[in-house]
Amino acid sequence: MEVALIAHDGKKAEMVQFINEFQDFFTREDISLVSTGTTGLKVEKAGFKVTRFLSGPIGGDAQIAARIATGQCKLVLFFRDPLEKHPHEPDVLMLLRICDVHDIPLATNPATAALLIKSLKQ
Repeated sequence: MEVALIAHDGKKAEMVQFINEFQDFFTREDISLVSTGTTGLKVEKAGFKVTRFLSGPIGGDAQIAARIATGQCKLVLFFRDPLEKHPHEPDVLMLLRICDVHDIPLATNPATAALLIKSLKQ
């Protein structure tokens, strides 16, 4: 199963902490990780294998959305920072919309992500 990891700048450390907490899930052989550029770099530095795409603001969100639309990506963890302005907000909304259109589970915070991962582990 392909899992997308995306995090706004203020949430990247939280994403790394989260995947470390659920390392047993994210390192399974049947799980492949994809990510936007900078988030993927942080995930790689934490020791995880991840396919990195462009940074979100320059097309990475759209690349992940394309993978959802073509049936490749089955789960999205997108830790959003609701207290900051994001100039690429239309791209973010497009990605969220694509998840809804294709019925893809989407977590935008660690609490929801933990519930999804725990349910998938069972």
